[in-house]
Amino acid sequence: SPQGQSVWAAEKAITEQLIARLFGYHILQIGCHEEFSLVENSPVGHKVMFRPAYAKGSTNPVALGEELPVANDIVDVVVLHHALDFTEQTHRLLREATRVLRPGGHMLIVGFNPASLWGICRLLRSRQRVPWNGKFISRGRLSDWLQLLNLQLESSALGLYSPPTSIAKVLTYASRIEKLGTKIQLPFGGVYILQCVKQITPITPIVPRWRPLRSGSLGVPAAENVRVTIH
Repeated sequence: SPQGQSVWAAEKAITEQLIARLFGYHILQIGCHEEFSLVENSPVGHKVMFRPAYAKGSTNPVALGEELPVANDIVDVVVLHHALDFTEQTHRLLREATRVLRPGGHMLIVGFNPASLWGICRLLRSRQRVPWNGKFISRGRLSDWLQLLNLQLESSALGLYSPPTSIAKVLTYASRIEKLGTKIQLPFGGVYILQCVKQITPITPIVPRWRPLRSGSLGVPAAENVRVTIH
């Protein structure tokens, strides 16, 4: 829909700048649909997008975001494009994305911001349609989850300042509204983009604790009490 296209344009304008600065060998996007690729212009060579179900004509592999067929600590960049908004197992999906991300790798999370006009509109709309049936997880709650998974938040950006409407005349000004909101850095953008890094767990050496011995408890070696007679 025209409204959906305005959302997509606002998200891509921000994420393209961030993804262009992230390098590595493997980049994985987990999202709503394979047609909306945020990683197509990434400098990373190997790009992976999974489909949740088989579709004729699609070349993408099939896998669930909550059960990724990927080895541990191997992906350089993971992009979650509204994946947390539209899953019944939010924590499990986030743990899976963290599991496959290598230490020092980057994760980008795109989600709907409940503290916005879009969040208010969600309270008034039917929860049977997209995007109003999404979870709209707050940035504060998501930041707490990231800390528990040893993911350090590096940056946070907001976008989608145009109002949630399907009126064609209003949508024609969406790009202007977006530029103005980004320039002023208004705090009520409809979507947020969080960039975090998987921390490298430090290796703590195990030092044995030697118990100090009292001087009185030290006995004289038996060899010193033996006199050797040489004939």
